[in-house]
Amino acid sequence: MASTDTTGPAARTPAGGETSAKDGLGGLEAGLDALETSTPSRPPLRRTLVDKVLPPVIGIAVVLLVWQGLISLGIVDDPTKLPSPADVGREFREAWLQGTLLGYVWTSVSRGLLGFLLALAIGTPLGLLVARVRFVRAAIGPIMSGLQSLPSVAWVPAAVIWLGLDNSMMYAVILLGAVPSIANGLVSGVDQVPPLFLRAGRTLGATGLKGARHIVMPAALPGYLAGLKQGWAFSWRSLMAAEIIASSPDLGIGLGALLQNGRNASSMPMVFEAIILILFVGIAIDLLIFSPLERRVLRGRGLLVRN
Repeated sequence: MASTDTTGPAARTPAGGETSAKDGLGGLEAGLDALETSTPSRPPLRRTLVDKVLPPVIGIAVVLLVWQGLISLGIVDDPTKLPSPADVGREFREAWLQGTLLGYVWTSVSRGLLGFLLALAIGTPLGLLVARVRFVRAAIGPIMSGLQSLPSVAWVPAAVIWLGLDNSMMYAVILLGAVPSIANGLVSGVDQVPPLFLRAGRTLGATGLKGARHIVMPAALPGYLAGLKQGWAFSWRSLMAAEIIASSPDLGIGLGALLQNGRNASSMPMVFEAIILILFVGIAIDLLIFSPLERRVLRGRGLLVRN
């Protein structure tokens, strides 16, 4: 006769299986919590050198070798057209010994950063206004896009006539070049904010300025940051154009004026010195300011994964 005992091991299996399942789920949750709370370890110095430092060093070395090869092989044998790396190095050395090298850089960098900060203070509220008010977007949105495509050098003659040969003219050119880029970048970022975020913010009472601060700006940060990078590029290029065209002893000698002085003196080493310094400042600002900001934003959104 078949047994009807329900207290055997087979009958107790569901209870034991349930306990085992709970233990497994608990272990899984603990593992997920550990993954969320674990902080990425800092990569070793050797890996940083290999991944970050060595590639640009190799790139610079290749450029110098090709540059010197064009001269040594006689492909370009006119020093008035292409000076050797040694000639440009001597130009740097003379400027350093005379104490003028850092002055060239500081004159332009101080103007560029101050002009960019002024453009940031104007372009950010303007971008929010254009992005959030339909009538304002229809009225001045196309104008901002047109101003962004207008070469900054076109503003230099007008700024000289309006303001004269002083620093205010430089800042006006920077603002006219950078403000549309910053504002359009923020508008693009706001347009990409999911509508669900805005509805959730309104439900929680985040409207008006509070909603712009706590909902719109954080959500639009990637597009806004791209606009800031482009705004700095426009600021730097606008400043160089203004310094080249509107040179004056009262304005000091910045990198653009140094480039113009090299052209007037037919000194290609001086011209290359100015070009290298302009390029160096642009790369340094990107590496020291914008790249860390971009990595922080991407890491905060879980989009930057270290291998």
